[in-house]
Amino acid sequence: MLLRCFIACLIVFSIVACESGEKPVKKEGFLKVEGQHFVDSEGRQVILSGINFISKDPKEKYMPLQGKETFEQFERWGFNCIRLGIIWDGLEPEPGQYNEAYLKEIDKRIEWAKEHGLYVFLDMHQDLYGAEFSDGAPDWATLDEGKPHYTGAVWSDSYLISPAVQTAFDNFWNNKPASDGMGIQDHYANLWKYIAKRYANNTTVIGYDLMNEPFMGTSAQQVMPLMLGAYAQVLVEETGQMPPSAEELEAMWADEASRLKALELIATKEKYAKVVDAVYELSADFERNQLQPMYQKVANAIREVDAEHILFFNHNYFVNTGVATALEATKLPDGSRDPQVAYAAHGYDLVVDTKEVENPSYERVEFIFERIAESGKRMNMPVLLGEWGALHGKSAKMVETAQHLVGLIEEHQFSNTYWAYYGDIAEYPYFQEAIIRPFPQEVSGTLKSYDYNPATGEFTMTWEEEAAIKAPTMIYLPWLSCVNEDIRIVPEFEKLETEQINGSDAGWLMVPPTGKGGTREMTIQFSRQDKKDYLILEQ
Repeated sequence: MLLRCFIACLIVFSIVACESGEKPVKKEGFLKVEGQHFVDSEGRQVILSGINFISKDPKEKYMPLQGKETFEQFERWGFNCIRLGIIWDGLEPEPGQYNEAYLKEIDKRIEWAKEHGLYVFLDMHQDLYGAEFSDGAPDWATLDEGKPHYTGAVWSDSYLISPAVQTAFDNFWNNKPASDGMGIQDHYANLWKYIAKRYANNTTVIGYDLMNEPFMGTSAQQVMPLMLGAYAQVLVEETGQMPPSAEELEAMWADEASRLKALELIATKEKYAKVVDAVYELSADFERNQLQPMYQKVANAIREVDAEHILFFNHNYFVNTGVATALEATKLPDGSRDPQVAYAAHGYDLVVDTKEVENPSYERVEFIFERIAESGKRMNMPVLLGEWGALHGKSAKMVETAQHLVGLIEEHQFSNTYWAYYGDIAEYPYFQEAIIRPFPQEVSGTLKSYDYNPATGEFTMTWEEEAAIKAPTMIYLPWLSCVNEDIRIVPEFEKLETEQINGSDAGWLMVPPTGKGGTREMTIQFSRQDKKDYLILEQ
């Protein structure tokens, strides 16, 4: 590891521990964007790591049934951010009428988050456009013109095969009037303005995820022919055989088993790129001419009442698979770039939501995450991986898959919120051995690299400390009792402190700044291998 070459300079430190339910440096002031980093009011770079918390069920009134104790558990697991799902159908059941009872339930979750040191960003969630087909828009804003709705082998197939879903999206992008004469997209912008005004002074809320996985509508009918045509070309190059017919390709993709078999051919970055890049122009045209203007309209509405919070932009649905996004930052009223914007990318391999979710192509996943990182740099925005994972099952292979994904998140220094919380998630080995891990939450300067190796139990971190920052670097440690007595750090420091979370073996290691700036490096060795007993909240 990186620090071993500095072993002659390392010393052993005493650690002073105390138990408290609060971090010694509280979250005060608005979280801001500076270039490609999130920065707190102390000037520290913040790595956000958390989980999606959402109910899509109208019977639950679109709010998870779990109570305050779940947020207490989130803190113990080291989460410092929640992507809180909110549903248009629950918020605006009739045109221009907002559901105060639902908003009070959202308020309650935000307050619970505040009590446990968690940031929140609000995710206006949709799947298949609206509640008529899955979740999202209310029926009054679902203008499907009576078209038929079809389902496929995987729930998301309806995006590609349902005329009703596609038409509803078309009418949203075209701002077709609702029954009251106002365009449905205008209603959407007004709803966001109402929400933003409510939370304009709330520093626990860090921002607004303006739409979950926007879908292009009827023009998506061109996607599969383009992708399958590119796939056929790869097949010809690989086998030398005659290309399959369009009908054969469509049949192959319609069946889950044959689809999964076909994916084996495009398991490398080079071959996969040839397939996904075939739809770039179509995808970019939608983002530039329909999605970007919608984001600008919503941004304009929000900025009328809230100049502080971060606007999180999710790329279009197909970019989840590694197509490069064409999005740009929105503008302020004076035409300048809005500085408080972030890229809320989603990244999934094509096997997600199938029985082969534990067997992704590692190269494909690496390609997808590399594309996300490249887009964040191009747009000069921080990346928050708003959705990733969607894992299930308790096999050893699932643990390996999760650890590979986490390794990529660490490599790219993405902030992230795992998809998604469910009640018994702590019982799953992949959650115990990959999702729960040490990581730097606040850094007194600029993070250069960090890594946790679950096989060896070694955590390493390098950062460039800024002399002007007075607050400590805060490193979340899931298992304080598992830390060896030797914590090695460069340059040397006499004493470190830990802050333990009540009723838990978890807490934070606080690294005071030297006041001089410069490069700092640290290694922490965890000695105990079986740490799952420390994960569950003591009742």
